[in-house]
Amino acid sequence: MPVPPPPLPSPDALAKARLLVTPSLDGGLVRELERLTGRDAQPLEDVPPPSEAPLLCVGETLPDALRTSRLLWFHSVNAGTDPLLAGGPWPGSALLTRTVGRMGERMAQYVLAWTLAECQSVPEFTALHARARWERLPSELIAGQTALIYGTGRIGAAVGRLLGACGVRTVGVARTTRFGPAPGTARVVPGFDRVIGAAEDEEALAEARWVISTLPLTGATGGFFGAARFAAVRGATFVNVGRGATVDMEALETALRDGRVRRAVLDVLPEEPAGPGDPVWKLPRTVITSHSSGITTDEDVSLDFTACWEAVTAGRRPELTVDARRGY
Repeated sequence: MPVPPPPLPSPDALAKARLLVTPSLDGGLVRELERLTGRDAQPLEDVPPPSEAPLLCVGETLPDALRTSRLLWFHSVNAGTDPLLAGGPWPGSALLTRTVGRMGERMAQYVLAWTLAECQSVPEFTALHARARWERLPSELIAGQTALIYGTGRIGAAVGRLLGACGVRTVGVARTTRFGPAPGTARVVPGFDRVIGAAEDEEALAEARWVISTLPLTGATGGFFGAARFAAVRGATFVNVGRGATVDMEALETALRDGRVRRAVLDVLPEEPAGPGDPVWKLPRTVITSHSSGITTDEDVSLDFTACWEAVTAGRRPELTVDARRGY
């Protein structure tokens, strides 16, 4: 039987809750949170505040001392909540929400930039420039080609919409069938021309020009891109803006060296940051960026927390609620 989600905070509990914020938040953002909630903020630290009042927390991580039934609601200032959930048992009664803001838009532009750069031979022209060598290289049209996008949530859909606006055929891959008809039949999801299940992606991998991951890290997605999936690729470029640990790096290296994967653009890695001696810097035809495709801003946190606060106080479950059992 499905486990029901935790109940929404009651108005009485929310009125009594202490507001705890991570010390790294900007002062202006903290003042906005205080204004919205109508209470003063205290530091989110290892030592719980006195009294048995419920806790409303805004931050990145949750100390063990606060992983108790006192936790009423935690709003993550990040989109990815895997480090937060991996830090210890999650109090089953606590609401968990997250910040997305304009992250989908930023990450979609990142993906589009690299796909266009590849089609215009930007990496090759950059290498030629460094050698002061004049050589004509062919360009490639982005329109009419296929992008296979893993993850059909807000971020994956934003990537699909932007690529689709450039004429790219977008195929979304949902890990599980959570909506619409069964796999193999037409499912309409905004941002995608077609949506398939993860178990039926072998043919789509062979047809794709770009394989793009926006997957979160959960118990089901660790090492998701392994030898079997990379073996099905036929010359696609792999772009990862999701989580680094969803990729088996040895399998990716093998696919790069045997040419199944044409190129890799990795904004995330299993271990970050990568030091100068990390072997990832020597992967062939690979560009690594510093987990910067979707940096969260204070405005994102303010807007999304405000939307969640308005929903909760109106008795509605926020759209940005995270299922702590699934991790997204």
